[in-house]
Parts: sequence; structure tokens; C-alpha cells
Amino acid sequence: MGDTDFADLRGTEFERADMTGARFTSVNLEGAVLRACGLSGVVMRDVEIGDATIDGEIGRLVVNGVDVAPLVEAELDRRHPERPRFRPTTPEGFREAWDLNERLWEATVARARRLPERMLHESVDGEWSFVQTLRHLAFATESWVARGVLGEPRPWHPLSLPWDRMEPRPGVPHDREARPSLDEALALRLAAMGTVRRVVDGLTAERLDSRTEPLAGPGWPDEGETFVVRECLLVVLNEEWWHRRYAERDLAVLEERN
Repeated sequence: MGDTDFADLRGTEFERADMTGARFTSVNLEGAVLRACGLSGVVMRDVEIGDATIDGEIGRLVVNGVDVAPLVEAELDRRHPERPRFRPTTPEGFREAWDLNERLWEATVARARRLPERMLHESVDGEWSFVQTLRHLAFATESWVARGVLGEPRPWHPLSLPWDRMEPRPGVPHDREARPSLDEALALRLAAMGTVRRVVDGLTAERLDSRTEPLAGPGWPDEGETFVVRECLLVVLNEEWWHRRYAERDLAVLEERN
């Protein structure tokens, strides 16, 4: 097929589109950007992939007959020796993981403070700014620990920031454009971290394996849902590890700009 036979859709933006079951044949996707897209069950045959980047939650991913997901996980653990400690199994392991998380974030915040504060509101490649990242982590903690574990129906601060494409939910804030100071964002963040500290400090094996009461009222997670406590805490630890990694990556770019 020659280039003249292609429908010219270059630069087209597809947003909030359901393409479940769609077929793409002889389609040129060079330079395409996929953000917040569900790709479970996707099959790609006879494709040419070079200089491609994938960041996200990757389960089973078979490339030329090889499931590469376990290889990626093992390599991440090798590059970041602290990472396995963010998957604890015992109450003491959760306390140690949170101790480590506090120390790592203390160093990341100290690094951020060396930049002009205006730069901490800058986006790198369309990602959240450093301040927005702090706001999002507060939201994750409020949702999975204050609401999920402790059962508070509406634990969110007005500055807390859900993921961008979250559907509006009663009582859940969603002001992406707010510009609190770094200290304001840190106060919110540290209050949320204190909630986790109180939970893990009192954690027992029985509590860790217990199931939460069904969630009350609209919000996130959804009303009526129930979880094993360890599941909620592991979600938060995963968010903490990944978003600090993203923050460190973007701080390096900002430092070059400064």
C-alpha cells in the first residue's frame, strides 16, 4: 500500500473513545502517544517496534513468545535494591517499608527545595508537577488508608488530587489547576503520611489479614467495596515508590533547565 492510499489522520486526538475490539491493519503509528489507555488483551502481529517506551502497570506481556513482565520486574528490583522492601508481608515489614519511604521522600523533598519554587509547578512532558505529585499522593493515602482501612466516608482535603481522568464523584475534589505553595502541599502530604504511620505502628498480623467494613457513601474506592487491609497498604506503597521515581526523574530535567 502506498502512502497515498492512507487516510491522513496525522495529529488526530482520540480522547475518551471506546475502541474495544477494534482492528488496525496497515496503520502507521510512528510517534503516537498513548496515555491512560487500557491495553489488556491487545494482540500485535507483524509489527515493527523501535525506540518505543512503555510505562505503566504491566502484567503478562509476551514478546516474540517470551513473557517479559517477570524479567522487567526482576531488573527493576536489581536497579533499585530498596524496591522489594515495598512489598512487605508482615506487620514489621510494613513498618520498615514506611520508615524507608519517609527517608527516601525526605531526600527527594530536600532535592526539590534546591530549585526555585516556580519550577515545582512546571510539568515535564505533560506529567504532573512536583507539587501536583504531592497532592496526588495525599489523595491516594486518604482514599486507601483513611477511607479504605479506617472507614472515613469523606477524608479528602480540597487540594487533594485524583488521577486526571477520574469521573466526577460527589465530595471528591478535582482541582488540577490549583497552585498551592510547596509548604501548603507538603502540609497536606505530611498529614496523610501521618495517617499511614499511625496505622502501621499499630499493625498486627490479625489486623493485616482482616477485611474492612463496606465503604460508606460515594467516593473512591466505590461505596460498598471491602478489602483486605494488606491490599490497601500495598496499593499505597506501590504509589509511593512509583511516584517518587517519577518525581526524581522530572527533578533531574528541571535541574537541567534551571
